[in-house]
Amino acid sequence: MALWKAGLRAKSIVALLLACLAALIPAGLLGWQLMDNVRNHFGEAYARNLILLQRQTILAPVARDIALARRLANSEVTIQWLRDEQDPDKTGLLFREAEKYRQDLHDHAYFIASAESGNYYFNDDTKAYSQQPRYTLNTKSQDDAWFYSTLQQEAPYSLNVNHDAQLQVTQIWVNVPIRDNGEVLGLAGSGFNLSQFVQEFIANSESGVTPMLVNRNGIIQAHQNEKLIALNQAAGAAVGAQQTLAGQLGDPTQAAALEDAMLLAQAEPGTVQSLFVDIGQQRQLLTLTYLPELDWYIVLAVDLQAARGIDTGWFSLMMVVVIVLLAVLILAFGYAVERLVLRPVRDLQRSAQALAAGHYDVAPPPPRHDELGDLNRAFSTMAAQIRNHTQDLEGRIQARTQELEQANDEMRRAHQQINDSIEYASLIQRAILPDEQLRQIPGLDSFVLWRPRDIVGGDFYLCQGNADQYILGVVDCAGHGVPGALMTMLARAALDHAVAETDRQSPAAILHRADQAMRDMMHQYELPRGIATNMDVGLVCVDRTLGLLHFAGARIGLYWSDGHTVDEVKGHRRAIGDRRQGTYTDQELVLRTDVTYYLVTDGFLDQAGGEFGYGFGHTRLAQLLLENAGLPQDQRAAALEAALEAYRGNHPQRDDITVLSFHFHTR
Repeated sequence: MALWKAGLRAKSIVALLLACLAALIPAGLLGWQLMDNVRNHFGEAYARNLILLQRQTILAPVARDIALARRLANSEVTIQWLRDEQDPDKTGLLFREAEKYRQDLHDHAYFIASAESGNYYFNDDTKAYSQQPRYTLNTKSQDDAWFYSTLQQEAPYSLNVNHDAQLQVTQIWVNVPIRDNGEVLGLAGSGFNLSQFVQEFIANSESGVTPMLVNRNGIIQAHQNEKLIALNQAAGAAVGAQQTLAGQLGDPTQAAALEDAMLLAQAEPGTVQSLFVDIGQQRQLLTLTYLPELDWYIVLAVDLQAARGIDTGWFSLMMVVVIVLLAVLILAFGYAVERLVLRPVRDLQRSAQALAAGHYDVAPPPPRHDELGDLNRAFSTMAAQIRNHTQDLEGRIQARTQELEQANDEMRRAHQQINDSIEYASLIQRAILPDEQLRQIPGLDSFVLWRPRDIVGGDFYLCQGNADQYILGVVDCAGHGVPGALMTMLARAALDHAVAETDRQSPAAILHRADQAMRDMMHQYELPRGIATNMDVGLVCVDRTLGLLHFAGARIGLYWSDGHTVDEVKGHRRAIGDRRQGTYTDQELVLRTDVTYYLVTDGFLDQAGGEFGYGFGHTRLAQLLLENAGLPQDQRAAALEAALEAYRGNHPQRDDITVLSFHFHTR
């Protein structure tokens, strides 16, 4: 009978253990499912942040090269040389200017190709400098089909990955048409060495991450595996299935979802689209974003099992600890049942039998075996559990701290990327300023005081024309910093368009046309009423042949001084792009060699300073111009800047400052 009772107790304990283990199985499966969901969530966030960083890394240098290439293509020196390619003076001038652009280009390489002669000129750091054509393009050659195809395009620029058999280089070419009054004279541009570009911007040391660039048709343009790159798409070259993003999919039915994601990214530039696809035999997270500046997509294929988007080691360790802890608790529960229920009952049974037998001297159970002792032991077990939970919590906090540190590092890198982009923008803005043109005009002595409030600004100055007839001017766009710099691009485009369509001897006509162009551009967008898109302009058209100077201004006047007096030819009180359209008129002055002229933006006049923080003002400026009238131009510029700094004192610079001073002497 005793053996039967002992066997029954053992079976009850085993049944209890089995029931607890059965409850552990679904809990474990649920835990692993939770871990997979956590990995996918953090993996998508990791891929999104990584592709945004990749976007900034690629866009900054390529956009900078595009801006410099467009500047070279639009240069009057380039256009005049293509009109008379055999003129040695124009040739020398062009190649000297092109060398300056080359030094600022990312790979120090540029090309110019003539549509009329077919001559192809190229210079970089790997080949001896030459002003002679490297080779002549042939309309019947398939290798040169990219050139003639690009000439037919209406886009201001395009990118083409191609191998130049003559130069023996494979480049990502930036192709910019050279146009003059609607006629395409040729192409100019720069190039990124494909291998170096892939190594610098595409090759990725992150495990499980495969970056690539594709065009709007899904054709691969840059990849770590150069065999997958499709060349010469400008000429419509044949493309293999593996050279397309859709061709990389292991499941062809996913192509429609991929196309929808690409269209959505193109419709909303700057957004990141994600979807899960099969690449080969591996399921991967595909993230992509559209770069409208390049008309390409950045694509990242991320293997979440291999990528370091989230370290699941701590989670796996936690699951193991929980399972082990539950097993320990089950064993402890069985032991507690034995100690707290079965053994006290047996002791009580023996005591009761002894009492029934008349043995009253039975000693009570020792205190260490009563319920209080068991509670003490249970409390010790609970304390041990608390210690285990505390250690587990400390491990989780340490893992979360590491994640936060990694996120902070990524934010610091993103901040550095933004600062680098603004520095690049400053170089681009300085590249459009016509310092070289001012120095090349014979009979003109000038200086420019150009001080943006921030790294980039909303002020710029103009110089266009030839030695006998040219235009000088200053422009103050609404805003400063990055918004102001972006406005200068629109303003420069509007003024260039106005100069091309109007009489260069009528600055008022140029202002009217620029005003209309700005209104046409702004009318396309429903901007909030509080956003200012106006600009102040002062324009001077100089005719050295007739000895005349024509001036028109939009809230900017023309100061002049002959050393004895100072006067101002006032501009119109309405700015270009103002809510109420201004009426601008030409004011004619006789060009005098004893007079120095000044165009000044309101950043100089409104600069706070002095004892009461008032603006510098017109009166102080007139007195300053008169006091320094006898100085040479370079010393006069230093004197103006020193006087402004002395007046400003500890007050911050309020706005962008531009002063253009010019003086004519007998040629």
